[in-house]
Amino acid sequence: MDEQFRGTFSSVYRSVHTELTRFFRKRLESQADAADLAQDAFAQWLGWRDRAGVEQPRAFLFHIARNLLRDHWRRQQRQGQREPLEAIADTAATQASPLERLDQQQRLRQLARALEGLPPRRREALILHRFEGLSQSQVAERMGISLSMVEKHIAAALLHCRQQLTPDTGKDEQ
Repeated sequence: MDEQFRGTFSSVYRSVHTELTRFFRKRLESQADAADLAQDAFAQWLGWRDRAGVEQPRAFLFHIARNLLRDHWRRQQRQGQREPLEAIADTAATQASPLERLDQQQRLRQLARALEGLPPRRREALILHRFEGLSQSQVAERMGISLSMVEKHIAAALLHCRQQLTPDTGKDEQ
């Protein structure tokens, strides 16, 4: 990430993150889901092929946010308000063919390798938040760091994992 974009991203993050989280909180019952979707919006911007070419970052982020919210609601309808990881595990256990199970196992191994490639603190923040279900503020308290740092760790970790799980993403940006 070049320094100019890093500065732009950091500035936009500081000025828009609270507003974006508030946008989600007004539309969702779960504050944790709202915080997660706000992080996902920034992670998608980081993963965007022409991220430095975004002329109106706030508008772009709210466009992403609306799409994330729509996807979230659709997922909830399909899964009957269940937690996504529980629904995936149930589906995998009951409906997966041998080839699907093999594919799932390969993706889990890829995810494990991606997690191993993260710096220790970033990995810890992601695991505490996504896998152990702690809120971002609980992660900050447990790790002894600021909420802002937790948010940055999680966004960077999600981007790293996404890039590792979809190797074609990095080729387009070079």
